[in-house]
Amino acid sequence: QVQLVESGGGLVQAGGSLRLSCAASRYTFSDLNMAWYRQAPGKERELVAGISSNGRTGYTDSVKDRFLISRDNIKKTVYLQMDSLKAEDTPIYYCNAKRYYTTTKYSNFWGQGTQVTVSS
Repeated sequence: QVQLVESGGGLVQAGGSLRLSCAASRYTFSDLNMAWYRQAPGKERELVAGISSNGRTGYTDSVKDRFLISRDNIKKTVYLQMDSLKAEDTPIYYCNAKRYYTTTKYSNFWGQGTQVTVSS
């Protein structure tokens, strides 16, 4: 069982920056594919950015060139650097970890979420 603890959320003005962190424990971090999702009230949870166990990254179109996902396998932490924040970047952000056993079979773990509020 992977335990994920997010931090770094808060209130920021539009155009500002925040860095989210997600610390993982109880698993071999380098084996995990990590991602950040976000969910606004009344909306489905959406994938924001992901980084594979070998460091390959991907982003949803709305955050490309503004957000940067990275990982530190020694610290067992994944980061999301968010720049040029907009009001629509506001919802709760969740850290996600996936451990793949085959190409289609995996275990899925979630953090408790951290609130990001962007004021205009």
